[in-house]
Amino acid sequence: MTTTTLGHIIEVGNTVPNTHIYCAVQENETLVLLDNLAIKETHSMFFKSLKERGYSLTFKLADDAGLVLSKYGEFIYNHLIIFSPSVQEFGGNLSVDTITEFIDGGGNVLIAGSSLSGDALRELASECGFEIDEEGAAVIDHLNYDVSDSGSHTLVVADAANLIDAPVIVGNKDIPPLLYQGTGLIADAENPLVLKVLTASSTAYSHVPDQGIKDFPHAVGKKTLLIAALQARNNARVVFSGSLYFFSDEAFTSPVQKQSGGKKYPVSGNQQVAVALSKWVLKENGVLRVKSVAHHLVGATSPPPSYTIMDEVVYTLGLEKKTPAGWVPHDVDDLQMEFVRIDPFVRTTMSRKSPGSYLSIFTIPDVYGVYQFKVDYKRIGYTNIYSSTQVSVRPLEHTQYERFIASAYPYYASAFSMMLGVFLFSFVFLHYKEEPVKSKHE
Repeated sequence: MTTTTLGHIIEVGNTVPNTHIYCAVQENETLVLLDNLAIKETHSMFFKSLKERGYSLTFKLADDAGLVLSKYGEFIYNHLIIFSPSVQEFGGNLSVDTITEFIDGGGNVLIAGSSLSGDALRELASECGFEIDEEGAAVIDHLNYDVSDSGSHTLVVADAANLIDAPVIVGNKDIPPLLYQGTGLIADAENPLVLKVLTASSTAYSHVPDQGIKDFPHAVGKKTLLIAALQARNNARVVFSGSLYFFSDEAFTSPVQKQSGGKKYPVSGNQQVAVALSKWVLKENGVLRVKSVAHHLVGATSPPPSYTIMDEVVYTLGLEKKTPAGWVPHDVDDLQMEFVRIDPFVRTTMSRKSPGSYLSIFTIPDVYGVYQFKVDYKRIGYTNIYSSTQVSVRPLEHTQYERFIASAYPYYASAFSMMLGVFLFSFVFLHYKEEPVKSKHE
């Protein structure tokens, strides 16, 4: 049994006995679940961009009785896209639990909801650290809505400045405003893995449009999330949008202008953000790996069987980034290395000696034991890098200590002076002869 990245317990290592059937999964196999097949047409530009990047899309209805994510203990898809907001229960062998297991197994999921999000999406969102607002609720902004809004002020204009400051996730923020029509999301404040990709403006809130406000809305102002993301501890990625409309052809091609006035843009920035999000969640962007790790004494080229306290050590690490052309060196300025026993004895920023290659030279502390060279690099939008190499550090051998220690010279002097004093005292004591005392009679 093992604890999964989302806090669940699953059993690993199970195999099917006496079978010789193996499931070969292509890297870009993607299952797309839809409410209806018309979504293929209304969101064709988004799906076309995926196909042009080499993804093999399998379209199915979310309640299809033949839905399955795995066969013979192996996942048959690498990615899952859920564009079926109103689904109440997934069909076939698909359920919230199996999708959670898919994420725990390293699968990536892109989900789009709406104001009519069903129970299945609500349960899945809660598993990932999000909460969807009540049924029928929509994000409303009486100041920042588009001129084409029908009057409910739910076709919200979101400024690109409200995007997360992470170009690897959302791309360049110098784009036109975004069109959003859907429900609001609330992030779990206790989940450190949740990323607030796109937040509403301070004047927005989430509520049922045709109902009066009697209670304080669940999502108000900047706390209202429009798009949220999660990168699990196993580097699986999840993006959850409260708006299916955000990915539609209509949103991609519509002009944008706030009703309150301002500049009119011929087209929204939805397509740029949607494509950037898809590249991130499907692990085209922000994927790092450790290419090589080496350590040795200064002046040597290979590691010794064990190190000695106060040795000068060289530690090197190679870091690479995934690109469409393959793996290339990745340059950063904040990569740190730790030399850890129980707590870090050394923590230092590594210097870049060549593209993608990092170096650290340090002195082993004067404490022997079992240590680890450890690199734990976590940055928003990038896969977590963790490298640990265990080494032993021994004390000095008897022949390695200094023959004379400068700080002990006074003690050496006192010892030799004592020896000299004893010798002189003994010499005088043994050879001194007193004069005989003359008596009175003499």
